[in-house]
Amino acid sequence: MQNCIYYRNFLWFLLGFSAFSQAQTNWQVPITSYGHPNLQGVWTSASVTTLERDKALGETLVVGVEEARRLEQQSALNVLTEADSAPSDPDRLPPTDGDTDAGYNAFWIDPGTRLAEIDGDYRTSFIVNPEDGQIPYSAAAGIAFFQYGQDSGYDGPEQRPLGERCMVGFGSSGGPPMLPVLYNNNYQIVQNKNYVLILAEMNHDARIIRLNDEHMNDAFQPWLGDSVGYWDKNTLVVETINFHPQQSFRFAIKHSLYLPQTAKVTERFTRTGQERILYEFTVEDSGAYTQPWAAEIPFRKTDNSMYEYACHEGNYALPGILAGARREETSK
Repeated sequence: MQNCIYYRNFLWFLLGFSAFSQAQTNWQVPITSYGHPNLQGVWTSASVTTLERDKALGETLVVGVEEARRLEQQSALNVLTEADSAPSDPDRLPPTDGDTDAGYNAFWIDPGTRLAEIDGDYRTSFIVNPEDGQIPYSAAAGIAFFQYGQDSGYDGPEQRPLGERCMVGFGSSGGPPMLPVLYNNNYQIVQNKNYVLILAEMNHDARIIRLNDEHMNDAFQPWLGDSVGYWDKNTLVVETINFHPQQSFRFAIKHSLYLPQTAKVTERFTRTGQERILYEFTVEDSGAYTQPWAAEIPFRKTDNSMYEYACHEGNYALPGILAGARREETSK
């Protein structure tokens, strides 16, 4: 009797797996009424995989399941989230004067918990070229980083990062390239025959991509750059140039990126499954990098809604940041 039950369950498993495989095999790229692949929907890029690879991993881009789970457990953000989710001590003392370690906790962040997975391969970095998983900065880029550090400070709002000023999202979340950050890693794609709009949940940055058009005059250097796209079979190819000069340095907890206004970013969006988009990009600038570099990020469809990002609730925090700097100066 037990053998009959076993074989019956095994048969149901085989039938179910066969139906699933058949569904995957028969899946076709959805097409809009005007004949373009349909990329529309809300997608997320949240992942513990980072833009650049941990140098201890060398040229190891792909790891197996066991190693992937180990790296995920050791991820600093996963460790922080687990520790922060533990019950708090009701007898703990109140914070002392000047103790500002009371900002975000695990409730506010959503960086992802798993390594990025593409075609069953777990990735240790988004960068796939060069093979060491590092951005191939030139000596000139190093000088630019140093100068940026010298020019940063708290003398006025212009010295603060763009994310603090609510100009664009933190890091390179709005793109291009579009990189995941600490939270708000959802993107909504809306398209018609002549345009594709990508709305980033972080700071609600909206990028409008003109299809089959020419780039604007070089005098125009908008936030997020000037993006023009075209369809290459089932892939949307987007070329972006003329970046805003104030958007060259993009810093976030999960990445830091120098992208000069003279750079060119070529993105490729390919629908690879019912709930998947493969997002690829290549960055070129002969002055900032010793060679072009490329990365791949899986976008997964999500049922989550897009929420408004109320940056500092009217930007009230920026005067507080500057006032804190003035207070610190008087106490020295």
